[in-house]
Amino acid sequence: MEIKKDYLNFAVGPVMMSDSLREMGAEPVPYFRTDDFSKLMLENEQILKELMDAPEDARSIFLTGSGTASMDAAVNNVFTPDDKLLIVNGGSFGHRFCQIAEAYHIPYDSICLEAGHTLRREDLEPYDGRDYTGFLINMNETSTGVLYNMLLVGEFCKKNNLLLVVDAISSFLSDELDMAQIGADVVLTGSQKALAVPPGVSMMVLSQRAVKRIESGHPMCYYLDLKAALKNQERGQTPFTPAVGILIQLNARLCQIAKDGLETERSRIRTVAEDFRRRIGKYPFRIVSQSLSNTVTPLSPINPQVSAYEIFRILKEEYGIIVCPNGGEMAETVFRVGHIGSLSVADNDRLFAALDDLMVRGILHF
Repeated sequence: MEIKKDYLNFAVGPVMMSDSLREMGAEPVPYFRTDDFSKLMLENEQILKELMDAPEDARSIFLTGSGTASMDAAVNNVFTPDDKLLIVNGGSFGHRFCQIAEAYHIPYDSICLEAGHTLRREDLEPYDGRDYTGFLINMNETSTGVLYNMLLVGEFCKKNNLLLVVDAISSFLSDELDMAQIGADVVLTGSQKALAVPPGVSMMVLSQRAVKRIESGHPMCYYLDLKAALKNQERGQTPFTPAVGILIQLNARLCQIAKDGLETERSRIRTVAEDFRRRIGKYPFRIVSQSLSNTVTPLSPINPQVSAYEIFRILKEEYGIIVCPNGGEMAETVFRVGHIGSLSVADNDRLFAALDDLMVRGILHF
């Protein structure tokens, strides 16, 4: 597959990387069973906990795998078939949690939301005071760009004494996330989203309540057994060979964010998102989400004869600009524009110039 060097990537992962991180990726990968690598991994753990506002006694785990590996591991290690889960299913990623629960024969009910709709208090009320033990949610349902109200979710889980698992894979660094405030027990994220390093590493931050469940459990897996991951991370190591090069890049990125300040990074993403949303109004699209994350803007062509997937294809093949298509039922009706990674307002200019040209050509129209 040929990738043009001057392409512009508005997908939500993998994203545009800085030149310095890309250059690091070309360096030789060192041997990792060393004190130097252990020190780096312990630093990764501490900074990640700080950026998530995790309790001091929280633990971090680094898995070699995509974000779905952490979703899988969280369900299989924290819960058993004796539990009963409540899962927010507002799109393809909420549905993925349902599929994982089914794979491990863990009972669950799902709160099914219409695409683009947020979670409301009245959606939770029918499940109040029932026999659930865990609550699973994608903080930002990336397929539709919906950002859920995590304070509302945290309040509900505290009232019902539920273990709260939060997939923050696409919202970490983009949106407000205070693990201690919302009472989350497991928070997940991935390397290829706003952290803007290559895909291949997913991360979990765990409360002590989650750690105790993991340590007393017997998961139906070997590679994703988190007891082994927790034990090895005590010395800054992993049970098996990790994605060493990516973890080194991740360390550089985490250290830079810690140095500049979390709000500086979040403000940069928010500025790019707000600029895009301010300017998109003159084009024949509607924003499909009721509650937007800074991560991504989901767009649907106003004219039903205009294909969302065709817009993605033309931008990629003719303009060297990548936006994020959707799959399934939304493939022809919704595409997404990401605002994370090494992007700026000037990059928005190039995307809008391409959209202007599509209007002139008659490909985009009301």
